[in-house]
Amino acid sequence: MKTLKDFDFKDKKAIIRVDFNVPLDENFNVTDATRIEAAKPTIDAILAQGGSVILMSHLGRPKGVEDKYSLKHILEKTSEILNVPVKFASNCVGQEATSAATSLKAGEVLLLENLRFHKEEEEGDIAFAKELASLGDIYVNDAFGTAHRAHASTTIIAQFFQDKKCFGLLLTKEIESLNKVLKNSKKPVTAVLGGSKVSSKITVIENILDKVDHMIIGGGMTFTFVKALGGKIGDSICEDDKQELALEILKLAKEKGVQIHIPVDVVAANAFANDAKTQIVDVDKIPDGWQGLDAGPKSLENFKKVIMESKTILWNGPLGVFEMPNFANGTVELGNFIADATAHGAFSLVGGGDSVAAVKQFGLEDKVSYVSTGGGAMLEMLEGKVLPGIAAILD
Repeated sequence: MKTLKDFDFKDKKAIIRVDFNVPLDENFNVTDATRIEAAKPTIDAILAQGGSVILMSHLGRPKGVEDKYSLKHILEKTSEILNVPVKFASNCVGQEATSAATSLKAGEVLLLENLRFHKEEEEGDIAFAKELASLGDIYVNDAFGTAHRAHASTTIIAQFFQDKKCFGLLLTKEIESLNKVLKNSKKPVTAVLGGSKVSSKITVIENILDKVDHMIIGGGMTFTFVKALGGKIGDSICEDDKQELALEILKLAKEKGVQIHIPVDVVAANAFANDAKTQIVDVDKIPDGWQGLDAGPKSLENFKKVIMESKTILWNGPLGVFEMPNFANGTVELGNFIADATAHGAFSLVGGGDSVAAVKQFGLEDKVSYVSTGGGAMLEMLEGKVLPGIAAILD
């Protein structure tokens, strides 16, 4: 696996695929710069060696050229984070991009305009990828969030760099962290899978059953399992057509010696609202007109025991509707258990939009081993898929 360590960037132009798809407010201010900050170590390392950097990214889902999706809006924020004045090319290919790249000096940074202003980017067009490739000497992929897409800038471009391509520091860390869970984990290994749907996690569950000792199932998908086992779930969310699948998962887990842990009690509410009336009930005895919106105290006690005995922990998905303060306790407590286990030497990886949002919201980001930046890409790796953006560098 080639990384930055394998190259000398002195007097070389590194063309880096970053993921600067950041949220902007109505005045085009960056509201969360995490992704820009995540790419900083790679950029700093190349500049420190006397190289120059050409950054390429997409922003949003533009239909052709749309000003609101222009990367010029993030120029100021990027300069501020990198602590260098960042130059801007109002196209990512063509005469302007070429001359801006050609005149780039050591220690300078150039940001190209939104790749997705060209339909060729998402089509994986070879001629477009070749034009991008002509701008740099070494190709660096540091965009885990888009590594599962076979786009021109994430995958196709790599073929024009043969032995002059590598992973950036962020992508290297993502791969190493996932491998710590999937390939070289310390046992016991526990996976916590939350969220609302079994259907969105089924391939993940099937792939990681061979790699884990315990699986905690929480969130809305709990009720598909409980109903399949004959429990009463009231008005709780449920995928009726996935009940058979839930039973198959339980059977498969038993055959593989994996212990599945499902909540035994829940905080039930008489409406899907923060100010709804609540009561704590057994997970399989939820009254009609009530729905389970968070894990209950007995469940959390059970989960704590499993987490504290684990040496490797993967967390993907919340235990309840944590966006509502009255149903956030299960997710907060789970985060605290994982933080505690990490402090006692466990390796913990948190990934997937909602879990990442939860650890940030509850100030747990620095208390776990690694927080993944790529939702869809991480899920696909957990499903056992080879990501095209990663394969292109390894090729």
